[in-house]
Amino acid sequence: MDDDLTPLATLLGRPEPPAEAVARSRRRLQARMRGRAPRRIGWFTQGLGLAAVAAAAAVAVLATGGTTPDGTPAQGREVLLMAAVSAENAPQDSGTYWHVRSDWQDPEIPPMDSWTARDGRRWTRGEPGDPPDAVVPAPNPGPDPDPDPFMLKGAKVGFEDLEGLPEDPEALNAWIAGLRGREEDMLLSEQRGDPILPLIALISELPTPPKARSAAFRSLAAVPGVRDAGAVEGGRKLLIPNPDGGEEITLVVDPETARVTRTNYLLGNDGSVSGSPYELLLLTTDWTDGLPQAGGDGS
Repeated sequence: MDDDLTPLATLLGRPEPPAEAVARSRRRLQARMRGRAPRRIGWFTQGLGLAAVAAAAAVAVLATGGTTPDGTPAQGREVLLMAAVSAENAPQDSGTYWHVRSDWQDPEIPPMDSWTARDGRRWTRGEPGDPPDAVVPAPNPGPDPDPDPFMLKGAKVGFEDLEGLPEDPEALNAWIAGLRGREEDMLLSEQRGDPILPLIALISELPTPPKARSAAFRSLAAVPGVRDAGAVEGGRKLLIPNPDGGEEITLVVDPETARVTRTNYLLGNDGSVSGSPYELLLLTTDWTDGLPQAGGDGS
């Protein structure tokens, strides 16, 4: 973790800010979060390691605005770094099923849900071909549950793969680079080794452990050109350069919970892409202990 903070130290210089400046910058960011009642952020509680406190201080200093040495606007990085600290200190959630729900802004399009058990069994509701309002087992070509039910960079990965992810940004990027998937299930940027899309999948829709999520946020914070478009419902709207060209990728990130709450770019379990540059999907991910009944809310 100490090595991860070296770039931040370079950005911030010396001396370190006094505690009053840290608190003031934090309040400034909270004030920009529309519709949020003031509350203490978890990463400013007692018991955190020195590295986490240093990262929090770094985030607070970046809240003053300006640009980093390479000219990238600081605010986009600020939100990602704050989310990284929140993720690092989040408890490890548990449950029987990993639940992903995406709601379109268009009320004519039904929401899509999936529930994935730790043994690889999967259920869906609202996906193309599903009966209306029914929770159905996902098709599986083999007789046994799929031990690797998720897709990342064209490769199938399982819960064990995700639970063993590196907790250092550089090591995580190296792990992604070494992931070997089928080219037909990869986008061009993934084929040439760009980590942006896999990193987005790790923070948005996969059951990534907290410390690995933190590493993914920190790695994304180093991407040139990430911009903060301001406060929206659900957090801060970030614009990320699309490594495949075209419209920017939009993520709404709640830096206090380290969750992506809205996106225009959702990677499917089969390597497909859902979304639109003109419409944001409302994204909900959580662990749950039961499958819903027909007509239930999916939790």
